[in-house]
Amino acid sequence: MAHGVLRLYDHPASGNCFKARLILAHLDEPYERVLVDIFAGEALEPEHRGRNPAGRVPVLELDDGTFIAESGAILLFLSEGSEYLPGDRLERARVWQWLFFEQNQIEPSVATARVMQWRGREAERPDAYEHRTAWANEALDSLEAHLAGNDFLLGDAYTVADMALYGYTHVAHEVVDMDGRRAIAAWIERVEAQPRFMNDLKPLP
Repeated sequence: MAHGVLRLYDHPASGNCFKARLILAHLDEPYERVLVDIFAGEALEPEHRGRNPAGRVPVLELDDGTFIAESGAILLFLSEGSEYLPGDRLERARVWQWLFFEQNQIEPSVATARVMQWRGREAERPDAYEHRTAWANEALDSLEAHLAGNDFLLGDAYTVADMALYGYTHVAHEVVDMDGRRAIAAWIERVEAQPRFMNDLKPLP
């Protein structure tokens, strides 16, 4: 489904931004990438806050100058009318369910622990780091239990829910022990085997 000329404001080391690039790759959608240096505070500058008042990436700019922020919203917008977003009302609600789970459980635990580790905060604030990794383990246990009986998050169908969860789950081994989570490991392999899949997520700088 064509969306006109798109521009993506992102950072190559952000898992949230990677999700937007992944759906664009699956859709074979051309777009322009604009680097926003989140580690230098560029996302908090007035210019970027004009695109997203929260000062976050990714932000998708449409050909009419409209901006869409938040990775989940971008995934849902771009996948509308495609095979990656179900038409059935209940199935769509299940996609939203997993997008909310990812942003409320996986992203604040796994992603935050990765950044804390990168900045050396696991030594400076061991209690806070332990809280994040314990939270990550609980969230990943829930994901493992679900995937033990399903090929993908919605059963047999690969959707934007899988793209959203893959973003940080596939790097969770950097902060927690993933040995024994065989259902997640098998699911990661199935995601990576999808047509036009790519992974260009860069390490934290």
